[in-house]
Amino acid sequence: MTFAIMNGKLINRSEAKVDIEDRGYQFGDGVYEVIRVYNGKMFTAKEHLERFVKSSDSIGISFPSTLEQLKSLLEELINKNKLQLGIIYMQLTRGVAPRNHAFPSEEVTPTLTAYTKEIARPVGNMKNGVKTILTEDIRWLRCDIKSLNLLGNLLAKQKATEEGGYEAIQHRAENITEGSSSNIFIVKNGVVITHESDNLILKGITKDVILKVCFENNIPVEERAFTLEELAGADEVFLSSTVSEVMPIVQIRDKKVTEGLPGSITRKLQKLFEQEIENQCGKL
Repeated sequence: MTFAIMNGKLINRSEAKVDIEDRGYQFGDGVYEVIRVYNGKMFTAKEHLERFVKSSDSIGISFPSTLEQLKSLLEELINKNKLQLGIIYMQLTRGVAPRNHAFPSEEVTPTLTAYTKEIARPVGNMKNGVKTILTEDIRWLRCDIKSLNLLGNLLAKQKATEEGGYEAIQHRAENITEGSSSNIFIVKNGVVITHESDNLILKGITKDVILKVCFENNIPVEERAFTLEELAGADEVFLSSTVSEVMPIVQIRDKKVTEGLPGSITRKLQKLFEQEIENQCGKL
């Protein structure tokens, strides 16, 4: 990808530089967002951008532009990089200031960056399903903010990788929260169950689309915490994220789910989700 966004300007990616005293680099003092691109068009752009602003507001960073201005610039970035299928990554930090744990006493300019990356749809995994592991959720208590403080997520994902898993399902004591980079769902007796969008999980945009299509197609949903025991006894399990879409989970550690095959409701939700993509971005 040739071009990137740096503080409201489209520049050559090789020229994008951040000062060593940028608070995002030194403290993780910032937020980020990822938007999927299909056929050169952003999917659920409005929802992602609104969450980006909400995250920045939650930690007291003034957003440096209007959403319409940023959306227009992102569309230009997609076109300049000729991106058809992939993602846009955006990051906003508090800016550059002498290193001090407290926020700068003088006004600083937030640092906004964005770039694109080609990423294919994980078609094989969506067809066959994936293996996951279980791990204790060691993260902070404001997981609803999409902040740069991702070390807990990274450690969970690395553990999954080392054990041959696609994702790590996290739990606080007996309650499942979410994956290291995804939301987690179970299906029991035809009911889709997923953790409510509170401070313990990220309010996933893909999750919200899934809940929307469930409502529109009379698929019962419960948004509530569910337990390790309920996970073990689920009829189906799947995860969702911007990149993974609706991903069947067919094995948790050494235990197979739905005999190691994606379940019927998961399959139905995959098709309904694809229809949502095509409604916004055209035929896949």
